[in-house]
Amino acid sequence: MLFHDWLRNHESGLKKCAKLIKYDYRHWTRPVMYEHCLKMIKELNPKELDVLEISAGQVWQEVGFKSFTEANYPEFDICRDVLDREFDLIIADQVFEHLLWPYRAAANVCAMLKVGGYFLVTTPFLIKVHAIPHDCTRWTETGIKYFLSECGFPLKDIKTGSWGNRACVKGNFKKWVRRGWFGSLKNEPDFPVSVWALARKNT
Repeated sequence: MLFHDWLRNHESGLKKCAKLIKYDYRHWTRPVMYEHCLKMIKELNPKELDVLEISAGQVWQEVGFKSFTEANYPEFDICRDVLDREFDLIIADQVFEHLLWPYRAAANVCAMLKVGGYFLVTTPFLIKVHAIPHDCTRWTETGIKYFLSECGFPLKDIKTGSWGNRACVKGNFKKWVRRGWFGSLKNEPDFPVSVWALARKNT
């Protein structure tokens, strides 16, 4: 058994141990991103939201939405597929950098959103290439804002954010690093590791 397979099988127990010794087990690239994104979502009153997550992880399933649907690759390909249902919020967390056809994907997101619905997208920036199965695109805050606008979301209704620092960039050169005890959360805007945007559909 490979080490990463062993880690996946024992991750729950490792997280409990890490909490006891106050070791931050989260990926260093993401704590600030999730803090800011969660704050934006809480302002939308999550208990009233029907939510779709594309290629779902654990983070957003625990928020307490009215309903939560996941659509996972490869059975569901956001570049190709559209569910016969509309949602108040669609989340693509660390997905769009892997897409061969991101414009098609964003158009499909628009098609599944209710009028007034929101799209939360998070992507990496200064991070190593990781082909799962592809790794295609990086956006800055400005880049992702204008990408989403070109895909049909009004520019004025797009909020963006980013976080990163040189230490985190360097720490993640060769492997994915947990924040641990000493991973700085200082933000150096010229070294973004994570970028996010919340866009609203108004027509």
